[in-house]
Amino acid sequence: MPEEDVVERAHKDEEQGKSPSTQAGEFVREEMHHVREGKHGARSSQQAIAIGLSKARRAGVKLPTPKKGGTSARTRAQAKRDSRKGRSSRGARPSRTRSRAVSSALKREGRSAASHRSLSRQAHRTAQIRGSRSRHQSAIRAVRTKGARGLSQAARKAARTRARHKRAA
Repeated sequence: MPEEDVVERAHKDEEQGKSPSTQAGEFVREEMHHVREGKHGARSSQQAIAIGLSKARRAGVKLPTPKKGGTSARTRAQAKRDSRKGRSSRGARPSRTRSRAVSSALKREGRSAASHRSLSRQAHRTAQIRGSRSRHQSAIRAVRTKGARGLSQAARKAARTRARHKRAA
């Protein structure tokens, strides 16, 4: 079960008109904190992200199911189930046995899935798959919402990153 303040923050994002993926980000963030503080582990950063997205769907975030070709049929079916669960009323309680089994399985997994290094590697891989055009469009959209101060901060950060990469090469 996600913590109350996480669900609250996601609802606040929805009220502000933010996208479902932004709302789901709160749940993914919570999942990373759980892995980092040792509540449980994850086999990979993708698994930790998937758990967060599943929790978001079950909490009622209107995340679309992944497109065909991008993920397996099993994953898409699970996402559809999670979304349905998010829309339906809170009826049946989860099975205690199954819940305990999942928890103990995750406890045996490693904690490095939520490390800064593995998350940045995951983000980089995902960005490469998306392609430069898509990344550029996202950047343009982000610029519209930043404001003057945010823009100059971003420019400074970009300059620092460029300088650091130049030194490394």
